[in-house]
Amino acid sequence: MIRKIIEINEEKCNGCGACAAACHEGAIGMVNGKAKLLRDDYCDGLGDCLPTCPTGAIRFVEREAAAYDEQAVRENQMKKQATHSGCPGRQMQQFNRQAPAAAAAAPLPSQLGQWPCQIKLIPVNAPCFDGAKLLIAADCTAYAYANLHQEFMRGKVTLIGCPKLDSVDYSEKLTEILRNNNIQSLTIVRMEVPCCGGLELAAKKALQASGKFIPWQVVTISVDGKILD
Repeated sequence: MIRKIIEINEEKCNGCGACAAACHEGAIGMVNGKAKLLRDDYCDGLGDCLPTCPTGAIRFVEREAAAYDEQAVRENQMKKQATHSGCPGRQMQQFNRQAPAAAAAAPLPSQLGQWPCQIKLIPVNAPCFDGAKLLIAADCTAYAYANLHQEFMRGKVTLIGCPKLDSVDYSEKLTEILRNNNIQSLTIVRMEVPCCGGLELAAKKALQASGKFIPWQVVTISVDGKILD
């Protein structure tokens, strides 16, 4: 049948996951860091996802599509409720942390080498970028991974951000930073949750658009504070 249904422009999608969280029917999911319409029959055509998209990547089209299947949606919702509720990044978890047996050592010094550190705030031509090893980190990583300062921030210029909370595509600013400065290397540290894919995607797009060959790596941290392979 011909009906109204959403269409997602993957080029505009920044991978924030806001639309997937807003879609109560489960029609939208995150695939390889991009929002994707998973099943036509889960989309009711009401468009709860449209106003949540910060980049305007979603629109309505009329095309041949399976009819909305309310029963299938309900069954899918029941399956999801059995495991988690809502966006994976908002799923509540608690961790049983063990206090150290020995007395705590002297406080470690901060390894933050410049201010500001927010992607949105730092100038693209800041002097600290000259010859810098650049770390782009999701802001949650500093809380999830205890050794972030010593293992990742030390000796680097650190930029932090959250594409879901900032509702912005960082790629243009990061492109200017990479293009206009002598950046030696790029490390991206992100959380395992889907919305963090937007940060990784923005950094990769910036690296490609800069026209430079810069050594880079991506490190993913689990919500319980482990480095994932």
